[in-house]
Order: sequence, then structure tokens, then C-alpha cells
Amino acid sequence: MPLGWQLLAGAPDAAGFLSRVPFAAALSEHPIAAHAVGEVTGQVLEALGDEAPDLAILFVTGHHLQAMGDAGEVVRRLLRPDALIGCTAVSVLANAREVEETPGVVLWAGRFGPVHAVNIGPDGHVEAPPFEPSALLLLADPFGFPAETAFAGLAERWPGLPVVGGMASAARGPGGNRLLLDERVLLTGAVGVFLGPGIEVETVVSQGCRPVGRPFTVTSAEENVVRELAGQPAMVRLKELADDELTHEEVDVVNRGGLHVGRVIDERKLDFGRGDFRVLNVLGANEAEGWIAVAEPVALGDTLQFHLRDADSADDDLRAMLTGKRAESALVFTCNGRGRALFDIGDHDALVVDDYLGPLPAAGMFCAGEFGAVGGRNFVHGFTASIALLREAGSFEG
Repeated sequence: MPLGWQLLAGAPDAAGFLSRVPFAAALSEHPIAAHAVGEVTGQVLEALGDEAPDLAILFVTGHHLQAMGDAGEVVRRLLRPDALIGCTAVSVLANAREVEETPGVVLWAGRFGPVHAVNIGPDGHVEAPPFEPSALLLLADPFGFPAETAFAGLAERWPGLPVVGGMASAARGPGGNRLLLDERVLLTGAVGVFLGPGIEVETVVSQGCRPVGRPFTVTSAEENVVRELAGQPAMVRLKELADDELTHEEVDVVNRGGLHVGRVIDERKLDFGRGDFRVLNVLGANEAEGWIAVAEPVALGDTLQFHLRDADSADDDLRAMLTGKRAESALVFTCNGRGRALFDIGDHDALVVDDYLGPLPAAGMFCAGEFGAVGGRNFVHGFTASIALLREAGSFEG
């Protein structure tokens, strides 16, 4: 096995050999794109057998950006998938490994039933598949893609349809990323695949935060500026929290930029817990005027609660979200602010997925924004691990 190469295709059987299953994932760290693509394609082909997969997904780091078209051609010619999508990213992951900011190529493939590939342009219009979809896997360029418009249109046509995926992260400006849709290489917009009835998809969105203090009703706000919480300036509420309830370590988290605000998604609920909040970044504050600015507009009557994010919270939340879950494969879209930048160790999210679900074929990328459903609604998240848990329909019945 070449140095830096990894493949997983199912779990070991009683004899200790990997059984052939409908999913496979491979990773290569070879610095030459042709070698890396050849390695992952050959090994996925060996794992899946001669029958062509329904879907293949290719993730490559920016080191191989110029080879995206050739890489896609190799995958299409050798694997012959019904649909192929791909994306460039600052870092990639597969199975229990994360390759951060060094050359990496990841290929995932599955054979499970009908799929329908789509290209979503600047207007956010999405072409309907010829079947009732179970989920939409979506890869997008972060510069100009109207995610919220597209999500609203999807919710109107297919209420409750989960969208899982993320924004390309290999470039810091427009035109620097690459998206792959079958034989086409695109510079903008989004590429996606509707999954059909042959596969069951369960989504996990770990926002990596823990709530602190108590919920407050917004009593004064303008757009994304929260002026009052339960009749007091927002900064007064934050100071009360820091003085009365937070430990010195938690205050340090606030001072290091770990303060966030969770907005309740379903106001009909009486009690709120994990999964009930849409976590928003705090963009700024004014102590003299008492306001706090958050990443999205809020309205009078919204319920907000302060949240903290640090390595321990992110680790605990991901483990809690994966506890009791079952899958045959996983697609993992983690924020480019996680990895070593958050946890001070490598492979964190990939290892946690492997510990709780594996060994199983897992693949994904580090994103400039992650797509996932919280409270039945799809959002663009930050600092999140958004995971699609995949299994053939009926595979875990009984």
C-alpha cells in the first residue's frame, strides 16, 4: 500500500477481512495529482467491484486545483458513476484521517439506487428529480451563491428535505475554487445530487456550543443588532452572566472570541435543549450603548440564549450527537475553523465519527460554511460539523 494512502469499504467480517459493501472511501496524500487520483480511483474500484456506482464524490485540496478536470475524467472513465460531483477545499478527510493544508485527494462512491445531479445557478433555481428525493447533497462556491434563496425554494417544493454539504474553501476570492459536475468544471454556483428512495439519510449537525445562563426574549432590536433582552440592555445581561454564573475559564472563552448566541427555532416549545437553537456568531458589541450585533437579523419576541464554543464543548457536542446512531457510510462536512485550529490535535472529527460509527467508509472536506438542517430547517452554519449518515433502505430493520 503506497505511503499516505487509505481505503475503507465496510467493516471486517468474522475472519477479519473487509466485506464488500455498497460504499467505499479512499484517501491519497501523494503530491502529484495523477498519482493521487489513480490511487484512490483504483482502490475504490477494487472495493466496489465491476458494477458501476450510482454516485461518486471527489474532494481535492487546492494543491491539485488545476487538475480537477483531468481527475474527474479519470474517475468517470474507470468507475462509470451515474453521477459525479466534486469540490476543492483547503483540507480533506476520509475514514479516520484529516489532511490539513497539505496535498490530499479523497474519493467516495456508493451503489444504492437512483440519483439526479443538478447545477444551481445565481437565481437559486433547482431542477426537480424524476423521483421523490430523500436528501440533497450540495457543494457550492461561497462567493455569490444564494444559499438562503435556494433553501427557501427547496422547502417550498419539498418540505423537510434535508440539505447536507458545504462551501468550497480552497480559495479566498471569486473564481478561485472549482466545482465538478460530471464532465464539467465550474467556477461558481453549486453542484448537487438528489438521492432517491434507495437510501436512508439521517443528518447530524453538531454546532459545537453549549448554552449558558437562561433564555431571554428580545424586547428591542434593529436588524442584526440586539439592543434589549427581557427589558435590559443586551450587554447588561451578558455582564450579569459573567459576574454571577460563568467560571474564570468560561470568561476566558468569551474573551478569546468563543461567545455566540443561540436563537430558538421553534418558539412553540416550552423547554430548549440541544438542537433547538440556531447558533449565531457575535460580530460586535458596544458597551456604552449596550447592544450586541449577531450574524443574522433578529425580531422582537425571538428567544435568545448565550452560548460558548471551545474545544471541549465542540468535542462533547459531536459525541453526544453521534451517540446511538447507526450508518453504513458517512459524508462529513466540517468547518475550516475546526481541525487543529480548534482542537490542537489532528484528525479530531474524523476520529470521533470513526469511534462512534465505524469502521465505515467516511469522506468529506473542510468548508467555508456548512449546510445542514436544525429544527427541520436548512441553514448555512459556521464552526459546525454537518454529517450525512447513509444506509441502504431497510438495512438496519429488525
